[in-house]
Amino acid sequence: MTVTRFLPRWLSEKVPRDHRESDARFRRRRRVVAATSLAGAGMLGAGLSTKPASPAFYGITLGTAATWVVGGLASGKLHLGWMQYGDNLRRPIVTPVLTGVGAFGTFYAAALVAKRIPVLERAISSVLQYADQGNQGLVVLTTLANGAAEEVFFRGALYAAVGERRPVVASTGVYMLATVATRNPALVLASGVMGALFGLQRRSSGGIQAPLLTHLTWSTLMLRYLPPLFRDSATGGTDVNSPNAAIRRSTSPSSV
Repeated sequence: MTVTRFLPRWLSEKVPRDHRESDARFRRRRRVVAATSLAGAGMLGAGLSTKPASPAFYGITLGTAATWVVGGLASGKLHLGWMQYGDNLRRPIVTPVLTGVGAFGTFYAAALVAKRIPVLERAISSVLQYADQGNQGLVVLTTLANGAAEEVFFRGALYAAVGERRPVVASTGVYMLATVATRNPALVLASGVMGALFGLQRRSSGGIQAPLLTHLTWSTLMLRYLPPLFRDSATGGTDVNSPNAAIRRSTSPSSV
């Protein structure tokens, strides 16, 4: 008995696809994915050494997104994927967006519980402080750029490089390992949950469009509605312009 038996059809059933490639191209894809994984991890580490809302932070964050995209595209052919609608196959749009909305609702409910758990409250607050700092346009840009770039690489190139042996588990595991670089337990936990969902969407649709749309929808809603929930926690109930609040902001370990 597999877990997929308990999932809805649009997550459990695989649409027809032919993504076979030669052994030479498959080996090349694996080499490119390995190199990109190391480069991306290095960029994540570099981003942690910069101040929030600084030009260096935004530059490195966008550079990280560029690394995932360039590596993903250089690894080989990627696919958008399809979804079954009755007797027809169509590009997935509505279902992934609604899935992103549902995922946000689940995370919002979980956040209400996390506020009562000190270690998780601190972890989430330290991440969400970035949403209240600097140029809001750049915050949105870097958040969505990295969300899209992660799908190109992790559910595109990396998923394809894993092969046929448990690609959802393997790609999710690597996704979580990459997030460990942030040293934030809330982000690692979120990457495990959402990585599994994105991986299942990739498995069923055969492409990156479904997980990409879900990721962008989820990220947009999280960015809009979660920071106010933790704003008092992030500032310790003090004025956000106070010296103590500034110190807390400068030591935040990760972006949204």
